Amino acid sequence: MAHIQKPAVTSTPVHDLIRDRWSPRAFASKPVSREAIASILEAGRWAASTNNSQPWRWVVASSDQPEAHAAALDCFAPGNQRWAKAAPVYVFALARKTFEANGNPNGHAWHDTGAAGAQMVLQAGALGLVVHTAGGIDRDKIRQTYSVPDGYDICCAFAIGYQGDADQLIEELAERERAPRVRKPLDELVVGAGFGSVADVLK
Repeated sequence: MAHIQKPAVTSTPVHDLIRDRWSPRAFASKPVSREAIASILEAGRWAASTNNSQPWRWVVASSDQPEAHAAALDCFAPGNQRWAKAAPVYVFALARKTFEANGNPNGHAWHDTGAAGAQMVLQAGALGLVVHTAGGIDRDKIRQTYSVPDGYDICCAFAIGYQGDADQLIEELAERERAPRVRKPLDELVVGAGFGSVADVLK
């Protein structure tokens, strides 16, 4: 069976990496090279951040180290383990709560970590890989397993690998895999002169 492709039906053209990005749950057994993993992490390294604070930290586990891979999978919520078990690479995103320079709270940490994560997802796509971002994780277990300090929030997980066939999933997940992508229209998302108004740039 051919891999499912779900290019976005955009209202205006966007880059192919953005148009074609989606979040498969079916992963192939093919391992991801350390060079590819390093390239993905390097893409995140160069994301923009407030005052160049770089609040992101990444916990990484790969299938070339089976014990570490199994320990990371155990940190996913049980429902997500059903599909994540096939992904060869896991990344947990952490965000430092305070600025290193002065210890003041960093209210932008999650935003900046998300921006870095988005760059990593696009770099993965450029390498022919797919990424599924998951919020269903056991944060207490992650904190304990990896000795994450209290000064860091645990944001989400990324499952990374080569796309597999939907037929390998249980039927419930296979149906979700094949379902069309849906997004709200821009005029519901872009604010104009006041909240709820349509922005002039869209008229």
